[in-house]
Amino acid sequence: MKPLWSEEVRADLVIVGGGAAGLSVALGAGGARVHLLARQPLGEGVATGLAQGGIAAAVGVEDSPALHLADTLAAAAGLAEPAAVRTLVEAAPAAIARLIAAGARFDRDADGSLALTREAAHSRRRVLHAEGDATGRELLRALAAAVTRRPGVHLFNGATALALLRAGERVCGLLARPPDGRLVLHRAGAVLLATGGSGALYLHTTNPGEADGGGLWLAARAGALLADLEFVQFHPTALATGSDPLPLLTEALRGEGAAVIDERGERFLAAVHPAAELAPRDVVARGIWTHRAAGHQTFLDARESVGERFPERFPSVFRACREAGFDPRREPLPVVPAAHYQMGGILTSCDGRSSLAGLWAAGEVASTGVHGANRLASNSLLEAVVFGARAAADILAAAAPPLRPATGEELCGGESLPDPGRAAVPRSVRERMWQAVGLVRRGEELAAAAAALAEAAARDPGRGRPAAVAALVAAAALARRESRGAHYRADFPEPDPAGARHTVFSVAFTGGRPEPRFVDTARPRAAGGA
Repeated sequence: MKPLWSEEVRADLVIVGGGAAGLSVALGAGGARVHLLARQPLGEGVATGLAQGGIAAAVGVEDSPALHLADTLAAAAGLAEPAAVRTLVEAAPAAIARLIAAGARFDRDADGSLALTREAAHSRRRVLHAEGDATGRELLRALAAAVTRRPGVHLFNGATALALLRAGERVCGLLARPPDGRLVLHRAGAVLLATGGSGALYLHTTNPGEADGGGLWLAARAGALLADLEFVQFHPTALATGSDPLPLLTEALRGEGAAVIDERGERFLAAVHPAAELAPRDVVARGIWTHRAAGHQTFLDARESVGERFPERFPSVFRACREAGFDPRREPLPVVPAAHYQMGGILTSCDGRSSLAGLWAAGEVASTGVHGANRLASNSLLEAVVFGARAAADILAAAAPPLRPATGEELCGGESLPDPGRAAVPRSVRERMWQAVGLVRRGEELAAAAAALAEAAARDPGRGRPAAVAALVAAAALARRESRGAHYRADFPEPDPAGARHTVFSVAFTGGRPEPRFVDTARPRAAGGA
């Protein structure tokens, strides 16, 4: 039978995604022939570039990896894996040194030392910034420049990954569509997904439109295990402008003393948590959501804490505020919670290995076990850089050479390739996710949402991938009959001690309908059992 694709190319490693994780993998895969696929020009259209808060690392004289570990575990609501978190925080100082060596320019104090700030749920000042509130943009600039200088990396800008190629139980390539509309098969010894999260499935989000869960669909369709999709972090303070995505008001504002108030000027979060504005993100976001549901308006007031320093200290935020018609030096800023980060993802080891041979994942699309039920602020860029580098090393040590065409190959999902002109995530999907799978959830609404979204995915397979991923998030939330971290069930408002376990499942596609198959399994392990 004639293949679907018109061209076939070969590589040692194919990376899907041009954010911090994908670039870190490409930079670490020295000596390999790498194909780097990105939907947008390198360094553009990815969530990394919108990251304001910073990157956490215990580099201060009064800090230590042990304290960073304790803070991360405390925020994770009993579901982070201590060994994975220890790997992350102990590697953090060296990761910062690598970024500086790659050309990243972090803000510094007058004496030349790295400037450190404190954010919510951190016990120490350990968050590094660049240009005040443009940390993600600076990391993208430095990493992209370093990758373009690295021999062996071939960029495929504007390419969309469509389906993974599998031979038996091993992933051996992927099908992609470049901007000219052709279908190109990339054969490779290893495929790494660094496609980001799924915030664009929600009506209100800080994520770009590309964060539609596409990497989750690719992995699930090939048979990889997914984990903890019910844990979606909602940032407490998005600027309520009506734009899409919503501008983010960085956590660092509250770290420097900005207050969350209502229309009466009252700081209401102290009644929710002793740490008030510096409580874990899930607590602050739900507190704001609940206060708004009671009929109040909510604002972030930085007039006293930041005041006239705002343009210099937070230039990106200041610019977004002014473009929206607000002056944070003179008035409180209207805020709403918004979908921000996906804690779950493709089940992986700390080296990025998925449950399928030949398939790795890194960054937000991966579930490494470090975030648990609630991510500690500024640990996401750190995870992308640290585990991206680890994945590169593991791939170099373990990947097979590109396979030649073999009998029994399967293009996973190739029967329902998305329309070349596919639109953004349908508004109907985003509205249902916001209403039923948002900050406050109820079993009856979750069940209805999961069924409706699965039906939408089956009804239009060529455009139904976002609906399929949304259905899986709803199904995972329905399966967790407790409240924990970012997952809050109004019908099960308390944590269940028996619930301190991961939600892991494979996905069967019956007539295009995604059906989760929950399993009890160990996390994939790296070569040698590491």
